[in-house]
Amino acid sequence: MMEIRKIKAQAVTETVRRLFMDCNYYIGEDIERALRQAEERESSPVGREVLAQLLENNRIAAEEQIPLCQDTGMAVLFVEYGDHVVMEGGGFQDAVQEGVRQAYRDGYLRKSMVDDPVIDRVNTGDNTPAVIYTEIVPGNTISILAGGKGFGSENMSAIRMLTPSKGLDGVKRFILDTVFAAGPNPCPPIVVGVGIGGTFEKAAQLAKKATLRSIDTHNSDPRYAALEEELLQQINKMGFGPAGLGGNTTALGVNIETYPTHIAGMPVAVNICCHAARHKSAII
Repeated sequence: MMEIRKIKAQAVTETVRRLFMDCNYYIGEDIERALRQAEERESSPVGREVLAQLLENNRIAAEEQIPLCQDTGMAVLFVEYGDHVVMEGGGFQDAVQEGVRQAYRDGYLRKSMVDDPVIDRVNTGDNTPAVIYTEIVPGNTISILAGGKGFGSENMSAIRMLTPSKGLDGVKRFILDTVFAAGPNPCPPIVVGVGIGGTFEKAAQLAKKATLRSIDTHNSDPRYAALEEELLQQINKMGFGPAGLGGNTTALGVNIETYPTHIAGMPVAVNICCHAARHKSAII
């Protein structure tokens, strides 16, 4: 029988602090590879120059430990919390929020959170509160996937409650229409996260988590893996190109996640992410 494991709240705070600083300073290896490959095959001279500048920007950010982009994102965390874990020295939620607070303060990252979404809109001053999705899983560890979601791309995202009669063609059309409507606004090249199934909110959560999945991976279902590749090709034929200045590199990847749904529904969410795709993970 698995033993109960005690984890100090301070360990959670320190881990979260490091994850958000690292994800803002260091581009993911999957994105770095994709950018270099895109530079080699980009047909537009201007597009190649933009990609070269992005690669140089990423190098400088890593060397000098400064943000990849001025929008250092809203803190979003996907947590798998082991059912044999007991927190010591504080609560889990408070420990996470303190880690975010320290990262954005100590890392000189832009604080972008406002306390009220409509009326007051006063900056909270420390980029909290974070959005935390927690799943209780078997085990005695805590797995944290942390992402700093910029809103130039977040604002281009959309959800549609399709009916089953729309079928696969309807799903494709909605995804492509959403990306086309976004155009150059989300700072291409982009990563497109797609969530299909569940409920209204579950589809959006799936789409958000899909943007944090390595673009070197594919959906485990070969049918959806093929759809990811088909959509990526179609998006890159749109011609927006790097920075929206033209070319055949509008997207670096399309990641699809699915979940069972109701017989009467087929929710589809599209979450768009700029090339920075800030995310890091750790297991405590």
